[in-house]
Amino acid sequence: MPRLLSWLVLACALAAAVPAQGAEPIFPLGLRIGLVPPPGLVASTTFQGFEDREHSVAMILTEMPPDAYGAMEQTFTVDALKAKGIEAEQRQDVTLKDGRGFIVVARQQAGGAIVRKWLLIAGTSTLTAVITLQVPEAAAAAYPDEACRTSLESFVVRAKVPPTEQLALLPYELRDQAGFRIVRALADGSALLTDGANDTITAADQPYMLIAIPPVQAPQPEEREGFARRLLAATPGVKEIRIVRSEALRIGGQPGHQIIAEAKDDPSATPVTMVQWLRFGPGRFLHIFGLARTDVWQGVFMRMRTLRDGIEPK
Repeated sequence: MPRLLSWLVLACALAAAVPAQGAEPIFPLGLRIGLVPPPGLVASTTFQGFEDREHSVAMILTEMPPDAYGAMEQTFTVDALKAKGIEAEQRQDVTLKDGRGFIVVARQQAGGAIVRKWLLIAGTSTLTAVITLQVPEAAAAAYPDEACRTSLESFVVRAKVPPTEQLALLPYELRDQAGFRIVRALADGSALLTDGANDTITAADQPYMLIAIPPVQAPQPEEREGFARRLLAATPGVKEIRIVRSEALRIGGQPGHQIIAEAKDDPSATPVTMVQWLRFGPGRFLHIFGLARTDVWQGVFMRMRTLRDGIEPK
């Protein structure tokens, strides 16, 4: 019996050392990329990735544009890392279910301790993924090489982030989307919504709305109109902007400013109409922008107002 018990204890320890066969990938909130994290890591509540606070282990997942992969290939070589004072052990190409990639393993001094770093750079037709796993030397026994490599090689990409998951990232609620659907939302408060089938949108394509909380100080009351005009003038993808109406008004019980303008799509020269709303709060402001072709504007504008009025802090 003692021998059988010892065997069971050993079997359980081995099972905990590597991801279970068939384990499902986990996608951090709002990301299209995911993987099966090494045993011991759980979803972080402070960053997009996984962590083991007891052992100071962290795995951070980052999405970048697809054309970033080429630059990453050139930057993350063993010689380039050594030139930056990072002790690179190896770089190896890996076979992934989605896309191509390579893994870099290195050591680095951090806060007086030696940290082993695993880095996966993966490239697909739609994105570049950067996944960093940091394991202090003191935690090496709990995170063996095989478990780290197996986890990184489980990298996958999902087609889309579910709308409910994207909305959960936002620091505000959209009580009424007024027929618009969410295309992209970020934890910083940025959101893109559209009334159409395409996720890649141009000014002459289909109606869309942008919501953002810019990381700049809100202007003083006497500066708001000039500030709003300058912000609108910087709108990309349009030309020949002509302001139809510019006025102060209250939005959601707060002071705001509205500009309605006409312009032309660049480069098609299709006439478009756009609206910009700024809702001012203590020190910060909410930027809401809507655009549609002029020939469909009348049927869209009221729905844009409905969406605007349904934005409420969580």
